[in-house]
Amino acid sequence: MKQIGWLAFIVVIASIAGGCGRKDDATSPASAPAPAGDSPTVATATEPATPDSSATAETASQATVQLTATQGNTANGGLKISAAGTGVQISGMVQGLKPDSEFGFHFHEKGDCSAPDATSAGAHFNPNNQQHGNPTGQSHHAGDMLNVKSDAQGVAEVSIDNADVSLHTGQPNDVLGKALVMHAKPDDYKTQPSGDSGDRIACGVIAVQTN
Repeated sequence: MKQIGWLAFIVVIASIAGGCGRKDDATSPASAPAPAGDSPTVATATEPATPDSSATAETASQATVQLTATQGNTANGGLKISAAGTGVQISGMVQGLKPDSEFGFHFHEKGDCSAPDATSAGAHFNPNNQQHGNPTGQSHHAGDMLNVKSDAQGVAEVSIDNADVSLHTGQPNDVLGKALVMHAKPDDYKTQPSGDSGDRIACGVIAVQTN
């Protein structure tokens, strides 16, 4: 009897020990890693680039002209054209001129200075179909301007306002893409159609300023 009792006691102890040592082999759903690709995605919005309006306005309101000498002449220079109110201002320097002299100076209808004598630039810019004349008078081409004067060194400082043309407006009087021409003689503001200002000694095409 005592032997049977000890055997029963040992069986009970072994059963208890086996239960305490068993581990749950199943992994809890809460502790399982999320499947690849199921992580939440955060979208980031990128603001589109906005053009610098001040830079755009500045580009539209300014242009440059590089005057180069026609065949057999030496006149040349760099000019800037700026929108000024409803018109434009032309400023800069022309050198290689006959000293102490005056020269006709006009906007011409075509932006083409390719001919050796610049006749490819066409006639005076005249969108309103007016007679040639003094730009301070009532009847004149939009491209007519006051004569440019050189100093004793053959250099002319140019500073001219023209209220009859515009810049980068797309209007009929827009001079962008037209030409500026300097002539060998002063404009007399009377002779038709060009003021008897003589040969074209320098020509340049009006282009948008890039710097």
